[in-house]
Amino acid sequence: MTEPPPFPLGASARAIDQEQFLTVVSREEAIARFAAALVPRPLGVERVGLADLLGRVAAAAIHAPVDAPPFDRSTMDGFAVRAADVAGASPARPVRLALTGEIVAAGVSPSRAVGPGLATPIATGGPIPRGADAVAMIETTEPDGEAAISVARAVAPGQNVAFAGSDIARGQTLIHAGVVIGSREIGMLAAVGLAGIDVFRRPRVAVLSTGDELVQPGQALRPAAIYDSNGPIVAAAVAEDGCEVAMRLALPDDMEALRAALRRAHADCDAVILSGGTSKGAGDLTYRLIGELGAPGIVVHGVALKPGKPLCLAVCDGKPVVALPGFPTSAMFTFHDIVAPALRRMAGLPPRQETEVEATIPARIPSELGRTEFVMTALARSGEGLVAHAVGKGSGAVTAFAQADGFVAIDALSDALPAGARATVKLFSPHLRIPDLVIAGSHCVGLDAVAGRLAQAGLATRILALGSLGGLQALKRGEADIAPIHLLDEASGAYNAPFLSEGMRLVPGWRRLQGVVFRAGDARFAGRTAVEAVAAILADGEAIMVNRNQGAGTRTLIEGLLQGARPAGYWNQPRSHNAVAASVAQGRADWGVAIRPIADAFGLGFLPLADEHYDFAVTGDPARAAAVAAFEAALAAARAEIAAAGFTPA
Repeated sequence: MTEPPPFPLGASARAIDQEQFLTVVSREEAIARFAAALVPRPLGVERVGLADLLGRVAAAAIHAPVDAPPFDRSTMDGFAVRAADVAGASPARPVRLALTGEIVAAGVSPSRAVGPGLATPIATGGPIPRGADAVAMIETTEPDGEAAISVARAVAPGQNVAFAGSDIARGQTLIHAGVVIGSREIGMLAAVGLAGIDVFRRPRVAVLSTGDELVQPGQALRPAAIYDSNGPIVAAAVAEDGCEVAMRLALPDDMEALRAALRRAHADCDAVILSGGTSKGAGDLTYRLIGELGAPGIVVHGVALKPGKPLCLAVCDGKPVVALPGFPTSAMFTFHDIVAPALRRMAGLPPRQETEVEATIPARIPSELGRTEFVMTALARSGEGLVAHAVGKGSGAVTAFAQADGFVAIDALSDALPAGARATVKLFSPHLRIPDLVIAGSHCVGLDAVAGRLAQAGLATRILALGSLGGLQALKRGEADIAPIHLLDEASGAYNAPFLSEGMRLVPGWRRLQGVVFRAGDARFAGRTAVEAVAAILADGEAIMVNRNQGAGTRTLIEGLLQGARPAGYWNQPRSHNAVAASVAQGRADWGVAIRPIADAFGLGFLPLADEHYDFAVTGDPARAAAVAAFEAALAAARAEIAAAGFTPA
């Protein structure tokens, strides 16, 4: 991106030069500044009918204008009677009552009183006739001639009768101000005849994504571009917090286009949220243009958070204007932590309910001194309670929120959360479901078929990509039920079994072919075996490899090929076969090691290296036997899908 041409700035923007840009403040100060400038509060009230009330927020207390039910009515099919008449009734001595000659159905007002010795047939919901004070169930009666019945069981006064106002009394408070209307509240309103109520107006929010690199979902992805995931996820989060997305645009890094869109969004909406254009750089336009929208302008640009440092908060003529960081995880953390509470107050919603649990950190989580760090975590059971595994995919991760149950905060004065530490996990949802089955270890695309079968069986499954050795350690600590592994014991030449600890057993999985991957047509690999090709290419000073992470079974194969060498690219160590294939396919590396189905998917050349065993170490804990059995059943059921994916089931 090039430096934009000079342009006139408003008074607020002129006060922000490059030296003041990204003046980092603490999270607490950022929240305080934003709240002081905005003073968030509901924006107004509107009348909304029952059909459109779901999810709206009551603006005032609602009182019942009538009783419900509005009259005494029967709760059973039977006969309206005087309880005193049948006080001594029993199967041995039934009481005979004459019929009044009237039948009372629901919606029919009775015209004949029930005098002593009389009864009136009545349906469920029918009004109780004058003189009657109970209903004898039809099952306790028998016809007795043409115009009489015999009652074989006594009833007490009021039995099987719902009295007027017994459900809702006239004047009773049905809904308090600030309550979110759900189906139950709508039912109560309808029961007392209210066709609509006053609710807080939903804030109209504009969601703008910025960046030349953005491509909208559904369009072809050009080189060096990415799909716009921030726009949809921010728009959905805005709606979850009681607002209406009135405008959603994706804009290039063009000054005039962005200026026009910002001014229109600010004029037409109650709030504007942008993503991208917040990091330090002379070419960034967003923070400059926000200052033109009105006073006081930008109140915070830079927060001591990780992720989320470049957050920009502004209030322009009473409206919040927020520029979220461009990376998805950073954008959503800062939105939920700092922006959403203000939007909820504008929508009249109460603060989001927060639920916390205590959990053990199984592995050290490093942190950066000077910044409060939020680390997303996935929860699992262990012998001592809950453990919280870090979901560490970085600020650019889109899936991290879906895989995590909550997050832990690491204080700005700490450089890590040590292994074994107890930490408070703030949950994303107040209703936590601990997974029925935790699978931790080496990931393989074939595992998706097994996970699909488990989902169909109604089992909640957590899959953690920790590598083969990491999975075995999690299994040993009781933090996982299943550990997918593919480890070769060089001494014996056996796969996986030599690595099991006491109490574990091995469930055979499938065979998958590992090999050296390269771009099709690369003559350096033609006509050679994998070992020959790597030996030759190590002598080529121009060749770049892509490695795998420590603890991965594939890493063992790579080290065997390299024989101690450390060629260019050795320290590039992604955690998946897909990342290796992408690096080679896109020319960032010339070779790596990956499985055949992934190489085929990326159109890469492939030299077979090892027909490895991808198996499952499973816990021997009797308490987890049912979960393990469910996994084995799913594994057996998924054989055809596994084979179709390019693997050979054991």
